[in-house]
Amino acid sequence: MERRFAIKQILIMAGGLALLPSCLRESGKSSILLKNIDVDFDQEMLLAEVVETIIPTTTTPGGKELKLHLFVLKMLDDCYEKEDQKAFFNGLEYLQDYTKKQFDKPFSKLVAPEREQVLLHLENEDSATGDGKAFYNILKSRAIGGYLNSQYVMTNLLKWELVPSRYNGFYPVKTA
Repeated sequence: MERRFAIKQILIMAGGLALLPSCLRESGKSSILLKNIDVDFDQEMLLAEVVETIIPTTTTPGGKELKLHLFVLKMLDDCYEKEDQKAFFNGLEYLQDYTKKQFDKPFSKLVAPEREQVLLHLENEDSATGDGKAFYNILKSRAIGGYLNSQYVMTNLLKWELVPSRYNGFYPVKTA
């Protein structure tokens, strides 16, 4: 009887040790595994808010619900050069600084018209570095591309057919 109790206790302890690394996960790390760029949790949440501003939730899910910010980060990690990645993160810092300077609060605390004003400023920016504009262009193009290729859009909004059009054998043909 003691042997069964000891084996049961060892298995419970082994299960606890197997789950321990997930409990010790750093709260500041990103929720997606990236090879070339390092993103912390706060930057990821800021990107989620910006994507939600670009593609808001209406009768259809928005950018945050579809996790488009993770798609943007993965595309940035896999498909962009180091210079573009650096410009993206410089633009992200510029967004944070500009928002603090203009409104004295972070981007996530702004209301929708203020958020749109900040993004319009980034879109029309003509500074010497242009990192804000580069950030906005990359983010917007990848977020829209991710939305159009998301499972929700592909299954619920677009009606896909195997061939370009249906065959109608009774369609009247005009003679030349």
